[in-house]
Amino acid sequence: MAAVCLIAARVPVPDRRHWPGLAVVALGVVLGFPLLTTLALRTTDTSHAAVVVGALPLVTAVLAAVRVGTRPSMPFWSAAVAGGAVVVGFALWQGGGALTTGDVFLFASLLVCAAGYVEGGRLASVMPGWQVIGWALVGALPLTVPAAGVALALEPVHLGGRAVAGLLWVSVVSQFLGLMVWYRGMAAIGVARASQLQLAQPLLTLVWAAALLGEDLGALTGPAALAVLVCVAVTQRTRS
Repeated sequence: MAAVCLIAARVPVPDRRHWPGLAVVALGVVLGFPLLTTLALRTTDTSHAAVVVGALPLVTAVLAAVRVGTRPSMPFWSAAVAGGAVVVGFALWQGGGALTTGDVFLFASLLVCAAGYVEGGRLASVMPGWQVIGWALVGALPLTVPAAGVALALEPVHLGGRAVAGLLWVSVVSQFLGLMVWYRGMAAIGVARASQLQLAQPLLTLVWAAALLGEDLGALTGPAALAVLVCVAVTQRTRS
């Protein structure tokens, strides 16, 4: 779909200097984050993953600060450390005092996704946001097409209505249309500030996990998510 849009709009191929950044977007947002979170969700539930991934705005803001050379204030770092402590503590509590394999995948997904967000936001200042994710998706085709072929050949496929609807939503909305407006917003207000808009993601994920999947949120899931949101909100209000 991204290739069709690029061809229909007669978009020229990006300059060679932009392809390293597009490669980071592809590896982080197109390949790394979806793969790592999917692997994590095989051993943990959605509500647990939502709280861990709630640290993504903090990680993105920190990487953005490093990438553009700004110097966050001490309140920023204090809130970042507090938010990280809440996330790790929650993961340890649900894992019975030890990090699970799912937590390892989730923490790795935070790093690769944040890198993809930062590079995509930077590129969106020199090209439209939809072209950033479009070229990243097209650039990843040599990896995604063979991987899809292998998966279809080896994995059992049951094309029910719910599965097809979920796949279409993830591919069309989450992976293309959503990132199209996300990168455009990052270009408009800045990567670090835009990343903080994700502070609502953990609570929204918990609500949808309970409503659509019937998951039990657990006694500490809500407070942990709220604590993460407070820490992220503090980072948004601090000055560099």
